[in-house]
Amino acid sequence: MFNPDSAQFIGMGSEDTQVNQLLKYLQHQPPEVLTRVAQSVSGEIKQIISQNVQGLIGVLPSEGFNVQVTTDRENLAGLLASAMMTGYFLRQMEQRMELESSLAGVSALDNDLDSDLSDVDS
Repeated sequence: MFNPDSAQFIGMGSEDTQVNQLLKYLQHQPPEVLTRVAQSVSGEIKQIISQNVQGLIGVLPSEGFNVQVTTDRENLAGLLASAMMTGYFLRQMEQRMELESSLAGVSALDNDLDSDLSDVDS
């Protein structure tokens, strides 16, 4: 798992890196690149992922309960993979929303310019 505070992967054994080429690739990236990517996630995405993970494991109010969750390595890995894929998906959708918003702004400027030009021609 990537820890953005230390800009390194933690809890990965050598047997994992031999099998997983993506993990090997990520481990060879400069810490600055990984930190920048990890920090680029918006607060909205973090909130959605948090709600998703809480929904998957179940959440009781902390003021009334002392909740502990126990699982095995495979299920935890699945949960983390799900959270990561959700994050990637949400980030792509956020970028698409920003692009559509930008394009809508450009389209509106073009329409205003066309309107201004037609007024001058009249």
